[in-house]
Order: sequence, then structure tokens, then C-alpha cells
Amino acid sequence: MTTSIPINQAKADLFRTLGHPVRIRVLEMLVARPTSVRDLLAEIGIESSSLSQQLAVLRRAGLVTSSREGSLVVYAVTTNAVADLLVAGRGILDSLWSDTEGLLAELRGSS
Repeated sequence: MTTSIPINQAKADLFRTLGHPVRIRVLEMLVARPTSVRDLLAEIGIESSSLSQQLAVLRRAGLVTSSREGSLVVYAVTTNAVADLLVAGRGILDSLWSDTEGLLAELRGSS
């Protein structure tokens, strides 16, 4: 028997999943294009075991998928809505930080 959860609980679970800077950075990279684990490691600069844990969380949440391309494991986002969510987050931060020029300049420059 499958039990449904209230939408507010499902949203809270989603936002908890997004509540780690490495996961956000991974999603930002994957929104741009599917990316191999090797390239994710090179760009993010963390231990492979830590990246593996973060990718597992994103996979369990259904936000990313993985596939093999030869010897490489390549990750991709499961829906373009992930990009929309990241853009919305940036927009919220832009609104909140509009009076703080240094943070705003950094935010706008780090697309």
C-alpha cells in the first residue's frame, strides 16, 4: 500500500535535499550539460567519496540520473524544472540582497 504525503511535506523534503552547497553546485553544473563524475570532481574539488554521497542524495530524490559512457559515469538532471528552481533561488537572493552591492555583484557574476 502506498501512502501519499502532503504537498507541504514533499516540498520540505525537496528543500532539505537542496540544503547543501555541494548539491547546489552539482545541479548548477548539470543544468548546463550532462557531466561526468571526473569533471564534477575536477570542478568542485572535493573528495570522491563526498561527491558520491551528494550524488546519491540527489539520485534518491529523483533530481539526477546517471548513465555509463564507456568508462565514465555521466550525470544529468531529470527535468528542466531544476534549472527553473535554481533561477528562482537566484532571483530571491537578488531581491533580498539588492541593498548589498558586493554580494549582488558576486551573485550576478557567478552564473
